[in-house]
Amino acid sequence: MSPASAAHIYGHKLGELLGEWHGGRPASRLLAESVRQLVLDGRLPPGTRLPAERELAGALGVSRTLVARTLDRLRDEGFAASRRGAGSWVKLPDSERRSGVGGWFPTDDPEVLSLAQATPVAPPELGAAAERARTRLTRHLGEHGYQPQGLPELRAQIAERFTRRGLPTEPEQIMVTNGAQHAFALVMRMLVAPGERVLTEHPTYPNAIEAVRGLGAAPVAVPMVADGWDLDLLAANLRQTAPRLAYLIPDFHNPTGVLLDADGRAKLAAALGRTCTHAVVDETMVDIGLSGDAPPPPMAAFTERAITIGSASKSFWGGLRLGWIRAGTEFVQRAVLGRAAVDLGTPVFEQLLLSELLDDADEILERRREELLERRATLAGALREQLPEWRFRVPDGGLALWCDIGSPVSSRLAVAAEQRGVRLAPGARFSVNGSLERWIRIPYTLPGEQLREAIRRLAAAAAGVRPGPADGALTAPVV
Repeated sequence: MSPASAAHIYGHKLGELLGEWHGGRPASRLLAESVRQLVLDGRLPPGTRLPAERELAGALGVSRTLVARTLDRLRDEGFAASRRGAGSWVKLPDSERRSGVGGWFPTDDPEVLSLAQATPVAPPELGAAAERARTRLTRHLGEHGYQPQGLPELRAQIAERFTRRGLPTEPEQIMVTNGAQHAFALVMRMLVAPGERVLTEHPTYPNAIEAVRGLGAAPVAVPMVADGWDLDLLAANLRQTAPRLAYLIPDFHNPTGVLLDADGRAKLAAALGRTCTHAVVDETMVDIGLSGDAPPPPMAAFTERAITIGSASKSFWGGLRLGWIRAGTEFVQRAVLGRAAVDLGTPVFEQLLLSELLDDADEILERRREELLERRATLAGALREQLPEWRFRVPDGGLALWCDIGSPVSSRLAVAAEQRGVRLAPGARFSVNGSLERWIRIPYTLPGEQLREAIRRLAAAAAGVRPGPADGALTAPVV
């Protein structure tokens, strides 16, 4: 990665991440090992620009000579690169660039238990809703059927749901899309040119990374911390890298499940305003709150620079392939005009079906949350019993546990688990540059018995995966 497109970490922030790295006897070998471990477990994403030698030496209270020797070691091991006039930045050795195994796609083998997808099945109400939608469809059969902005009645329902959450919204501010991923791609086509930067959290939703790269843009990863976002670091990177756009998941973040509170949203909004940065705010998980508390207002209630995208896939069913954009009226009008270059609208029947589901959304979502609470408890209990050395934080929402497995071996574990009939999404899938090998996302969307069996098989696979010579035991905050 070119250092020009890299995020920057300041000396004091790197010192905080390193913690007590030397045990009272600072040495370049110990410092290099500690930095390498931060890279392997994903807290220091590849591509991050490192502090200057003098800055880092001052922050750590060590000599500049020790820092210089540390950088030499990291370069020799393939964990850092430097260029005169551009400084040094983090990288991964070629042998560490693991692409993941198995993939997120579903399997037709009934013996394979998939933990690679955090996707619930359709609610039982969908069949009856489809019958009602079919009746409503007859009123549209005499029309042309093209709806580039979406059916007016569905847009009104989506707008009303935003208004109920504290963000007054008119139907003209909504465009219905073919899922949140389609919505993100449409927004990027409008705002981002090839070669420009898009800031993302690290870890983040894998398909968003692919969308950024598919446009020829450069993702800039800002690491998350134990309890979510380091907003000072995020604000510093907004200033330093001047991204064209930010992609953020403040509502039950995928994969960590953390939620940004109202104060954090106000602080983030101020940072976006100071740097004149637009943000795509992905609310795909917003309905999957499991604590019983009301979620904070939408990010767009704090700043006009937030373009909200949402989806029916987690709330109702992925097979609907429906999502939406919520933005200013002028932006939506531009999006409708530009959409013709990609597609000509969203199917009418599916929109009618979602409209029927939204009429009963409170009851459907309440039952879904009760089911997920039970499955989350089942998964947490199975992990504590079968894999007690793994560490995880039980999130207040979302569909998965983000597990620290103790060593950077998640891709190898995915291989071993696939051989035992369990499909996994290793941590590298959620990384901009193939790190996060010490982490695995485990969804709790399967029925309880299947979850218990999947974890039993996973524990058997984990017993046969041992750290390699470069995979020493690591410590990290629980997220």
